[in-house]
Amino acid sequence: MTYEAILTRSFSRYEQKKLGYGALVGCLLIFLSFFTVFKPYLGPLPILNMRLSMGIAHRMFATKETESSQKQEMITVAQKKTAKPELLLVSTSQQENVTSTPELRLNSTDPIENATRTKTEIPVSSTDHHVAKNASMEPVSEVLLNNTEHPVEIEESIPLNSTDHQDTSLSIAENVTQRREPLCNILNPRTEVCDIPGEVRVHAKSYTVYASSPEMASLDDGRTSWKIRPYARKTDRMAMSSVTEWSVVPASVGQREIPKCTQNHAAPAILFSAGGFSGNHFHDFSDIIVPLYLTARPFDGEVQFLVTNYRSWWVSKFRAILQNLSKYPAIDIDQEKEEVHCFPSVIAGLNRHDDFKINPSMPPHTTMSDFRDFLRTSYSLKRSKAIELRASDARKPRLLIISRKRTRSFTNAARIAKMAKAVGFEAVVAEADMNVARFAELMNSCDAVMGVHGAGLTNIVFLPDNAVLIQIVPLGGDWLSRTYFGDPSRDMNLKYLEYKIGARESTLSDQYPIDHVALKDPRAFHGGKWDDFKKTYLDGQNVKLDVRRFRPTLQKALQLLHEQRR
Repeated sequence: MTYEAILTRSFSRYEQKKLGYGALVGCLLIFLSFFTVFKPYLGPLPILNMRLSMGIAHRMFATKETESSQKQEMITVAQKKTAKPELLLVSTSQQENVTSTPELRLNSTDPIENATRTKTEIPVSSTDHHVAKNASMEPVSEVLLNNTEHPVEIEESIPLNSTDHQDTSLSIAENVTQRREPLCNILNPRTEVCDIPGEVRVHAKSYTVYASSPEMASLDDGRTSWKIRPYARKTDRMAMSSVTEWSVVPASVGQREIPKCTQNHAAPAILFSAGGFSGNHFHDFSDIIVPLYLTARPFDGEVQFLVTNYRSWWVSKFRAILQNLSKYPAIDIDQEKEEVHCFPSVIAGLNRHDDFKINPSMPPHTTMSDFRDFLRTSYSLKRSKAIELRASDARKPRLLIISRKRTRSFTNAARIAKMAKAVGFEAVVAEADMNVARFAELMNSCDAVMGVHGAGLTNIVFLPDNAVLIQIVPLGGDWLSRTYFGDPSRDMNLKYLEYKIGARESTLSDQYPIDHVALKDPRAFHGGKWDDFKKTYLDGQNVKLDVRRFRPTLQKALQLLHEQRR
């Protein structure tokens, strides 16, 4: 007997009928459960609306959701929160008559001090916390797009699969980001720089730079503009008084008449001033050359220089540097009154980090050593390292004694040179002049240099690495000496020694008694007044070096040149 027959006979007809009803009820229950679970997905597609609300006091994303799309809406909002907004603050400086509006930028990092920034970004903080004179900082409300203090609003919905409105909020935010790029950084305490993309027209007759590309139209509401003086020492009124003021205007089509191009250039341009304190060798480098290097070097020569306050002697003096930074002859833009020069982009003003310094953590992330290598290339200097003396080395390192004719000069330079030779140096006495190439070659041939604090020491940029700088600090010159040459020299791979003269080594001892406050306490004497300090301690004293007292300093310099091999 088969297995099926045995199973059939084990049940009565009634029991078989009962089993069939039970199976039917079970199937119905399973079907109802299936329908209940999957019912939300059998109806219309969920709908979603994202709306960007731009208010005066705040801007926020407002979302609209239906009951059936709650889960997907939460996921979408979470994705939108990945766009972190940041307000680009713009100050209003009364001194520079600058007006501006706050800019909204999405997907940015937090404004961290010394953080990497793009060219067109306005930093919220600066490495220097000094505030420009007569500058006023007006508070600006912060813009938050994902602030939890603002609730999610409910609004009429738009189908998610609509081709006309898909991801509407994101495209609006992208447009805001594209059209809200700042033109000018006016928060840097040392300089003001406008980085202007798109079609740019430079109209010399009105001293105006027009940002005339359509993308810039949203920045111009008929009143927004910037006025800058393109010289990297903006808080010094005396320096800036001889620098021409330029206007930077984002021009809107139909609101402002824009002059037509008369000359078109393929390369971008940098507009800067050769005014200010140019002619003083230190300020030539600190205010113009180093900032110009920071601004122009990333272009690798493909940049046109527009020089306002053009001085032909200054351009000739630094021709080698200018030609190594740009492939094109510099344009005296002030003389182009009848021309409108057009460029693919323009930078008005120069980037500057500090006095005679380069901060590697700031764009373009270069170093003072890189700058010195650039100078060696510009002037074809042969030596990259100073002499390395051995214990029984008969060679004599070369010492340059920088002389000065007017103030802070050595009154006994010949005696100093004689003592230097006795210590073991080959001594040379020379004064810097307008021939930068010739003096650069002389500096590069030396292993050590000494001189009284002054602009002539700026030429240490031409010394080979590991050379020794001996700065003679005149009375009252402690802070200036350390700030402008002492600290910068360490970033140049130089060895630094400092010799502070005594009261009897200053010619001021011929004017005042030895116990006079002018000799004992210079700070109390000038009382912090620059004019008094300059008159007495910069312009009014020379140095008669005590060679016996100074001898150990020269011996230390010789020792440093020996220690290089250890």
